[in-house]
Amino acid sequence: MLLLAVVYAALAVMTAVAGVLGLLASGSDLGTLPDMGLEEFSDPWVLLFLNASLIVAIPSVWMVWVVAHGMPRGWSSSVLGRLRRRLLLPYTLLALATLGVGIGLAVLLTFTVGDEEMTGPVSSYGWLLVVVLLTTPLQSAAEEYVFRGYLSQAIAGWIRSPRAGALVAALLTAALFAAAHGPQDVLTFLDRFAFGLAASAVVWLTGGLEAAIVLHAVNNVLVFVLAGTLGDGVATAEVPAGIGLLFAAVSLASMAAYVTLVARSRHRLLPETWTAAVDLRMPGPVALPAR
Repeated sequence: MLLLAVVYAALAVMTAVAGVLGLLASGSDLGTLPDMGLEEFSDPWVLLFLNASLIVAIPSVWMVWVVAHGMPRGWSSSVLGRLRRRLLLPYTLLALATLGVGIGLAVLLTFTVGDEEMTGPVSSYGWLLVVVLLTTPLQSAAEEYVFRGYLSQAIAGWIRSPRAGALVAALLTAALFAAAHGPQDVLTFLDRFAFGLAASAVVWLTGGLEAAIVLHAVNNVLVFVLAGTLGDGVATAEVPAGIGLLFAAVSLASMAAYVTLVARSRHRLLPETWTAAVDLRMPGPVALPAR
């Protein structure tokens, strides 16, 4: 875990420096660089900086599996040692039918019950769509590789009972996931904590990261696209003030519905939840028969 933290920090800094140098090389001056302190990530360049600095977590996790554990990188993806691409589309449809509907209702509440006003598409809307569609799914996958693909297994590996290990890992990684998003109010923290629990639940139900990656990607892509389309009134950093409890209730209901549909779809999609016995020991010297 220490190796993962060090390598990721180094790659994130290198990515940020490369981005700044690239902007300067394009003719921009220091006064026109994106404001990285923005709370609403509707600026495509701010979002690109953020996503790029998170995406590098994927090779960091893979490197730790190979270097520290001597195992192929695919064990961070599923019980088959690889990402099961056949499951991505079905889970995407389930996420759109549950989380997508929930996000739509939450946005509707923000503009009807709440005091937000629709300001229309943000500036650089076209570039924002390009950045969101091309990089946000990878950013979402990166967070899942860190919290569920590596940390969950690292934590649960210290606990003898598989079920107890899964529960402890889910609680700890959900707390770390929520805390990693920076300063926030209690309701926003709890909403992200619940999101982490939902992600761990579908990982446990399906034996891999696919359903969690889809859950995360659909959520982030829809939120950023709606924020860019409708204006800054769509919250991307915290639960909106004034309708917090109602907003959180809709969010929790949509996440619970997704977990339920994923559980019910197992008889149809048949996600693998067990790994065939594999001898992971390094080959030793071959003993020659006595003569």
